[in-house]
Amino acid sequence: MKNLQVQELTLAFADREILRDVSFNMNEKTRCALAGANGCGKSTLLKALTGEIQSDSRRVSITKGARISYLPQSDIVLGDKSVYDTAEEGYARFQSILDEIKTCEERTECGGKEAMNAAERLSELHETLVDSGYWDRKSRIETILMGLGFVVSDFSRPAKEFSGGYQMRIALARILVENPDFLLLDEPTNYLDIEAMTWLEDYLKGFNGGLMIVSHDQEFLDDLVTEVYELFNGKLTRYAGNYTKYTETRNMEIEALEKARKKQEEEMEKTEEFIERFRYKATKAKQVQSRIKMMEKIETIEVPGHLKKLHFSFPPSPHSGNDVMVVENLEKKYGDNTIYKDFSFLVSKGERLAITGRNGAGKSTLLRILAGVDKEYSGLVRDGAGVIKGYFAQDTEKTLNPDNDLIEELETVADTKDQPRLRNMLGAFLFSDDDVFKKVKVLSGGEKSRLALLKILLHPSNLLLLDEPTNHLDINAKDMLLEAIKNYEGTVIFVSHDKHFIKNLATRILYISQDGPEFFTGGYDYFEYKLEEKEAKWKVERSKEREKVVIKPTSSFQEMKAKRNKIRSLEKELESISKEIESLENEISLLDGETEKSEVYSVPEKIKSVMKKKEEKERILEEKEEQWLEKSEELEALNGENN
Repeated sequence: MKNLQVQELTLAFADREILRDVSFNMNEKTRCALAGANGCGKSTLLKALTGEIQSDSRRVSITKGARISYLPQSDIVLGDKSVYDTAEEGYARFQSILDEIKTCEERTECGGKEAMNAAERLSELHETLVDSGYWDRKSRIETILMGLGFVVSDFSRPAKEFSGGYQMRIALARILVENPDFLLLDEPTNYLDIEAMTWLEDYLKGFNGGLMIVSHDQEFLDDLVTEVYELFNGKLTRYAGNYTKYTETRNMEIEALEKARKKQEEEMEKTEEFIERFRYKATKAKQVQSRIKMMEKIETIEVPGHLKKLHFSFPPSPHSGNDVMVVENLEKKYGDNTIYKDFSFLVSKGERLAITGRNGAGKSTLLRILAGVDKEYSGLVRDGAGVIKGYFAQDTEKTLNPDNDLIEELETVADTKDQPRLRNMLGAFLFSDDDVFKKVKVLSGGEKSRLALLKILLHPSNLLLLDEPTNHLDINAKDMLLEAIKNYEGTVIFVSHDKHFIKNLATRILYISQDGPEFFTGGYDYFEYKLEEKEAKWKVERSKEREKVVIKPTSSFQEMKAKRNKIRSLEKELESISKEIESLENEISLLDGETEKSEVYSVPEKIKSVMKKKEEKERILEEKEEQWLEKSEELEALNGENN
């Protein structure tokens, strides 16, 4: 088993100690999250582990030959190489083997003992490549790229042509292709839509290596991790369980911390009062000095900022009619591209409608139309009686006044009664201490987005239209926003890819995909089930897309040998799948027989249970048949090449 052991890692910037004697162990079965407040040093720790940042001191022990791959949170800029070639860089570690193969092939032509040794070494090298899956790299690269939302026509395009979000996806594809022993991911879901996120989660569940993730997506972490490392004041502490278990444990600890801090503050206040009262009395000088020294030694109890309970409440919502938004026969086009056609729906008062789906499918466009910002469409979009809208777009920060400080900017929209609470509200949105006096123009893009969101939420409205409101918020701030919207008296339509947010808020889900818009009213679990069905369908379509890609013929003996090994492997897989198909068909036949029995069909609960089992078996059978077809076509193609 491969291991990574880190001991006493320390790192300081000027007089600020970021990491203090950080120690932990990882092995190939580790699934851990790295938690902590924004700016506490999580990204710094990951960079220190990979050597991107030089630490002041550390002792690192790693199994010989083990590899670490790291995905940074931002600042990835790709070059002229195509998307496919950039992803293929994940196989760069095999270049030394390929170079040695070329040298050995040249030596086999020399004759004699040298040629025999070269041939023996050549066989070893090719065995290494076969075992590593190097010859299957094309299929694997395509699978990863398609899983992350690329289509075959994207493969040959220069990576630099894509947006920053898609360049991050390409970089993620490259490190997944690397298939390291330890994978460090810093906010990997930031630029993923819900389909790509679902695919990545499934991929990581099957990843055979150690995994450390920084993420603000609680559902994503809960599904993947089995332990959490918290970074606080430079120290690293381990907690067993997923992220929800970690927060439950920490909440109990924090209650105790709050009590201890309150008691400490009371004692310090009494001590300071004693010092001030008797500071200038000679008879008390000894006691005063004793207490001053005691005060200097006290370590102030601090509560981790990222776990403090944050609270925010909306201004009262003005009254509106029951039909808040009516859309009839909506049609929207960009040139020849039709986004919506004959699309109609009604949004009722109090509803929480989540809009989700693939990037570029038209979610933000729909929100702009509902907000009245985009008027280039046909059909009817009508506000209900008394509707007052608050609209947050991903570029809303452009409406901020760059010369205002944060307090001044909020005062432009806040009610008089809310103004004393503005500083606390800014704290809830991750602006603390002297940050509130910063000028808007010096804020980062994420900070401007948070401030713009807070401005929208402070304005009295009864219909909120929110485009990715949880971007740039940590988990605690997301929970605060979630609770505030739950208690909001008005109606909410929001675009989001955050599973936890949708799952705990949406009363209805509008899913927009290549098949058009579709509503789901059965809750998030039902939506996720239907999404998995669609994913199975897309896998078949992706397989067909891959067939269109021209495979360059190879002629070397070694590559042909590798293909023959692959053929034998496929033949075994097909035989195994065939047995599974036969078994499933038998089980379905038996279940059909069950439905004909009077003791079953006469009892609704029993017939329902049998039909549910049958549907599940039929679904699995369909998947197995698709697998058999895919493997069979792959085998046919390989046999054709070998012939």
